[in-house]
Amino acid sequence: MLGTANLAYEKLKLSASLEDYLEAIYNLASGDGSVRSKDIADSLGVARASVTGALRALKDRGLAHYRPYGTVSLTEAGQAAAAEVAAKHRVLKSFFVDVLGVHVDAAQKAACRAEHALGSDIIGKLLRFVQFVDELEINGHPLAGEFRQYCKTKTAQDLSR
Repeated sequence: MLGTANLAYEKLKLSASLEDYLEAIYNLASGDGSVRSKDIADSLGVARASVTGALRALKDRGLAHYRPYGTVSLTEAGQAAAAEVAAKHRVLKSFFVDVLGVHVDAAQKAACRAEHALGSDIIGKLLRFVQFVDELEINGHPLAGEFRQYCKTKTAQDLSR
């Protein structure tokens, strides 16, 4: 997914907040692709008034179909942008958990913050690194496991040298 819609996505220059709304809609979408604003508010832990403002902004950018008091769905462009955000999130979370050995909850929070800050080029390289480590481990070389063990044996002072 990273790469094909990347140029269009990068041109959108969405705020971290709008990316979060896109990702929430994408993740919450039911079989018909629609979501209620209440569900978005609950998912993100924000007020419904905040959701309304964000949905208007997404609609104005051509990323969402939205009518007050109705359900919300993503346009084709919105679907592509949301898929890109979700893919970045998955890559980061996978890297934090599978390679670095970070606890799932901490990795989830860190991925949410980092997905907005890191460009698609860096995310793409992280994805390739995770794939590289996976291939090594499939072929009998436990690189990620060895790295996690290395981290357990080193103190913060050792790492700062």
